[in-house]
Amino acid sequence: MDEVIRVRAEAADAGLRLDRFLADAVPDLSRSRIQKLLDEGRITSTAAVTGSGETAGLKARDKVREGDLYVISLPEPQALEARPEDIPLDIVYEDEDLIVVNKPKGMVVHPAPGNETGTLVNALLYHFGDGLSGINGVLRPGIVHRIDKDTAGLLVVCKTDRAHRGMAEMLAVHDIERAYHAIVYGNFQLDEGTVDAPIGRDPRDRKRMAVCEDGKRAVTHYRVLERFGNFTYIEARLETGRTHQIRVHMRSIGHPLLGDPVYGPKESPRIPGIKGTDLDGQLLVAKVLGFIHPVTGETMRFETGLPDTFRRVLDALRKGR
Repeated sequence: MDEVIRVRAEAADAGLRLDRFLADAVPDLSRSRIQKLLDEGRITSTAAVTGSGETAGLKARDKVREGDLYVISLPEPQALEARPEDIPLDIVYEDEDLIVVNKPKGMVVHPAPGNETGTLVNALLYHFGDGLSGINGVLRPGIVHRIDKDTAGLLVVCKTDRAHRGMAEMLAVHDIERAYHAIVYGNFQLDEGTVDAPIGRDPRDRKRMAVCEDGKRAVTHYRVLERFGNFTYIEARLETGRTHQIRVHMRSIGHPLLGDPVYGPKESPRIPGIKGTDLDGQLLVAKVLGFIHPVTGETMRFETGLPDTFRRVLDALRKGR
């Protein structure tokens, strides 16, 4: 059965684009989702001012009028199913309890609407079948933490529930070493520093995160590795692990990540030998992962190299210095 949501426009809403108004009024629906529902005719309106009846055929660009009632009919969601897919995995380490994987840039960690296939979970299911921890459910088997689609690098996947619980406890008390390398805009005054600023949903755009007073505490420590005038190569270490933490924190202090399509500048960077189209996402890699093995108690530490695009940009910056 369809879920029905009703939203009435107030005086302050008059003149807003319909898709923007409804996305702000219904936090669980993104603007793109609203646009799709409009295209499918699943949003109708009753014009209170004119007294006219229910109308369909609404467009995203339509202007909202005070008093109009909008009715959104949401179809029953389809259940997602994670299916095994023969996708190569770069396995850095494996034992009876856990796996350390070097995730490539462009791969989503677990299935979600819009990304049902081609994910790390689909690949893990093919290579390990039922031999993964079930604590996080069928869509996230063995997944303890994740990194963004366009961030490459190391993450741990648990085979046993015992290992999963142990890793989750270490994450909760910030007892895991996680060091990232990134190239950011601008030059730093100091060689190292800390950003301690809470992160939550951006109130102006639900698809983004932002530094905000009512967010969750987030701490990032950074140090300069190389300076290139208009750009800087840095290491960032996570004390906490919020969504988009490094990307949001660097933007908040005036140093957004190079290539970041969400938090970076809209114009292409000027780097000799590098086209803007070469940067298909932020230059960020989860380079170091260290922890105490949750079952054996052994100290584990792994480090990966830099992806090809990252290295090419670094080389170009060094030549132009």
